[in-house]
Amino acid sequence: MSRIEPIASVQSAASGTGISHETQGFLFGLLGVLIFSLSLPATRVAVAELDPIFVGLGRALVAVALALPLLMITRQKMPTHRQILRLGVVALGVVVGFPLLSAFAMRYTDASHGAIVTGLMPLGTAVVSSIRNGERPSWVFWLAALVGSLTVVGFVLLSGDGQIHIGDFAMLGAVLVGSIGYVEGGRMSREVGSWQTICWALVLSAPFLILPVGMSAAQHGLDASARAWLGFAYVSLFSMFLGFFAWYRGLALGGIARVGQVQLLQAFFTVAWSALLLGETITPLTIIALLIVIAMIVVIRRAPIRQRSTQA
Repeated sequence: MSRIEPIASVQSAASGTGISHETQGFLFGLLGVLIFSLSLPATRVAVAELDPIFVGLGRALVAVALALPLLMITRQKMPTHRQILRLGVVALGVVVGFPLLSAFAMRYTDASHGAIVTGLMPLGTAVVSSIRNGERPSWVFWLAALVGSLTVVGFVLLSGDGQIHIGDFAMLGAVLVGSIGYVEGGRMSREVGSWQTICWALVLSAPFLILPVGMSAAQHGLDASARAWLGFAYVSLFSMFLGFFAWYRGLALGGIARVGQVQLLQAFFTVAWSALLLGETITPLTIIALLIVIAMIVVIRRAPIRQRSTQA
């Protein structure tokens, strides 16, 4: 089987459908966010019975078992030394940093409260992209992104107890490293492909994960209910692996700062999942906040973004 040429195939597919790269980027980004929206609830279920280190880092080892064969079967070209360093940044952000910090956070707060801080990730992604990727959004973009982020944070605060918890500080760190991983991953996706980026990041991180995951399992044990293991399975297969296939492709096609704002919808998807799976009620406040966020995303999509050329 010949090696897949990721960038060429993505570009030809985009032009062949008659749908613009930006629109495809939004659609892939939306799919990624839909998958990610179950991450915090699934993580909370898992860490209720399993050690946070095992959940946060062990899920990456499960994903490695899928990523390595996929890279080998499709005969992907080895990244260059410079690309390996940049993939290391991706790994630190989305393979190690965000999963580990969010797993610890879910020991101290609930999933919906964690959305208070993750609601800031789209804004953080835009800031990091502006610095790293040379994207220069207009003031209209920044205003809409700020309003959208504050709407999500306000919605979760008003829906919950209105307080800040210890776990929020861990989530804040998760947002920071996650934003960096998103931006660098979006950049790498344009060079090696979307799913290839997360696969290589997983494989490169594997040697550094085996020891802490093994020590965690030995110290705390793996005795847990089927419910906890189901949560762990979700974050391993979907949150850590398949979700990034869509997310990184969306960032590469539609622009990192712009498509990154689709994640403003994540909190509302989480509420929808809760209503569907747990029977929770969708309030009028949810509908109002969702409409505001959708309006801001429409504004963001139309807001001009200047591109300044940068070197990797």
